[in-house]
Amino acid sequence: MYGESIKDYFIKYNFIFALIIILIMLVFGFINLSEAVKNELGKRALSSAQLVAEHPVVIEGLKKSEPTPELQQFTTDIKEQIGAEYVVLGDENGIRYTHPDVNKIGKKMVGNDNYRALVKGESYVSIAEGSLGKALRGKAPVKDENGDIIGVVSVGFLYDQIYEMNLNYFKYLAIGLILIFFVVILVSTFLATGIKKELLDYEPSEISLLLKEKNAILESIHEGIIILDSNKCITYVNKRALEILNLDSTIVNKNIMEVFEDRNIDHMISSGKPELNRSIRYKEEKIIFNSVPYRNNEELEGAIISFKLFDDVDLIARELSQVKTYIESLRAQTHEFNNFLYTLSGLIELEEYEEVQRLINKERIGNNTLLAFITKHIKDSFLIGLIIGFYNRAKELKVNLILDEDSYCGKLTTISDKHIIISILGNLVINAFEAVEHLDVENRVVRIYIRELKNELIFEVEDSGDGIDYSMLNTYTQKRISTKNPENRGYGLSIVLESIEKLNGNITLEKGDLGGALFYICIPKGV
Repeated sequence: MYGESIKDYFIKYNFIFALIIILIMLVFGFINLSEAVKNELGKRALSSAQLVAEHPVVIEGLKKSEPTPELQQFTTDIKEQIGAEYVVLGDENGIRYTHPDVNKIGKKMVGNDNYRALVKGESYVSIAEGSLGKALRGKAPVKDENGDIIGVVSVGFLYDQIYEMNLNYFKYLAIGLILIFFVVILVSTFLATGIKKELLDYEPSEISLLLKEKNAILESIHEGIIILDSNKCITYVNKRALEILNLDSTIVNKNIMEVFEDRNIDHMISSGKPELNRSIRYKEEKIIFNSVPYRNNEELEGAIISFKLFDDVDLIARELSQVKTYIESLRAQTHEFNNFLYTLSGLIELEEYEEVQRLINKERIGNNTLLAFITKHIKDSFLIGLIIGFYNRAKELKVNLILDEDSYCGKLTTISDKHIIISILGNLVINAFEAVEHLDVENRVVRIYIRELKNELIFEVEDSGDGIDYSMLNTYTQKRISTKNPENRGYGLSIVLESIEKLNGNITLEKGDLGGALFYICIPKGV
C-alpha cells in the first residue's frame, strides 16, 4: 500500500469540506436568524403598540391628569401576553403613566425617540437606550375622539432578550446542521468504499504510479500506439505514432477515419475481433497494422491500435536473413572442422603420423589457396567473409561453388548500405544451393561473379538446376510465392527484389550456361 488510502483520503477531505460548510452555514445562519428575529419582534412590537394605542382603556386613562392603577394593570397584562419586556404609556409631554418599575412612573420617558409619534403622529420601530437598557421598541401615538395626540405607547424588547431568543432558535439550527454533518460522513464512507471497489482496490498513489508507468511504456515502444473509445475516437496517441503519421497531438479526440482513409480499418475495428499483421496504405507508406479490442463486462469499449512501417519489418527480415546466412556458414565451417578433427583423431589412434602430417598440410595449403584466391579477387572484408562462408556451406552440401576468375571488387567505401548488398547476394546464393540439392553430386554447380565497375557493381549468380520460367520473375518475387515448399520458404526472392529497388538497381533473369537460372544484378555506386 502506498500513501493514504482512498477511503481515508475521501473521508478526510469530505470531513474537512463538510466541517467548513457547516461552520459557514452556522455563521451565516446565526446572522440571518438574528435579523429575522429582530424583524419579527419589531413587527410584533409595532402592531402591539398600535393595538394598545387604540384601546379605550388607554385613551380614557391618558385623558386623566394622573396615572391610575387600572392603566398600570392593563399594560402589565399586555406585556405578559405578547412576551415583551415592557409596555409603557406616556402623555403628550412624554411623562410616564405606566412602567414595569412603578418608581419610574411620573418621570419623563428616555431614549429621545418619541418625536415622530408625539409630533408627527407616526407609528414606527426604533432602537434606543431606555431606562431598562438598549431595546427594540414599537412606537404608536394615542389619539382621542377628535384625532388629537394625547400620548404615546412604547412596546419594547430588550437586546438581551433578543439575544436569548436567537440562541434558543440557533440551538435547533445547530442540531440540524450537526445531524447533516454526520450524514455526510456516513455517505462519504459508503461512497469511498464503492469507489475503491470500482478502482479494483487501488489507492490514489498506486493509480498515479500505474498511469505514469503506462505512459512510459507506451512512449518507449518503437511501434505507433493509438487508443480508441467506443465511438472510434482517439483518446491517446504516443510519440512514435505521430512520427510515423507525420501529425501532431491535435488528432486526439478525432475519429480514427479522419486519420486513416483506408476503409478496411473501419471494418477491422467494428468487427470487435483482433486483427493482426494487416497491410494497409497510409499516403505513400506501407504500414503493418494491428487492432485489438478491449471490453468491460463483455461490452466493447474501444480498441488498441498498433502499427509500424513496412520498411522497419523489412529491415529486420533482411538482418535476420543475414544472421541466418552467417549462422549457416559458421555451422558448416564447424561441421567440416569437426569432421577434420575426427579424421585426425582416428589416424592418431592408428599411429599413422605421416598421414596425419600430410592431411594437416593439405588442409592448410587448401585453406591458404582458397583464401589467397578469394582475397586476390575480392578486397572488401564483408564480401570475403560471406564468400568463405558460402564455400564452407557448399563443401558441406557437396556443391561445387565457383568464384569466377574474372571477378574483382575493391572495398565498397562508396556504398553505405553494405548489409543490403550482402543480403541480396546471400539470398541468391542460398536459393542457388537449394536449386541444385536434388541433383547428383557431380552435377551440383553454383557460380558467383562479382565485378566492380566505375559507376556500378555487378553480381551474377548461376546454378545448374532445373531453372524457372523467366517470364515470371515478378510473380516469383512476390512474397510467399516460391518454386520451393511454400510452408517455410518464399521470402528470398521477395527480399532480393525489394532490396534492389531500394538501391535503385535492377535485376535480370536469364538461362545460364550451366543449364539453370542466371540472376544478373546491377547496382549503381554511391547509394
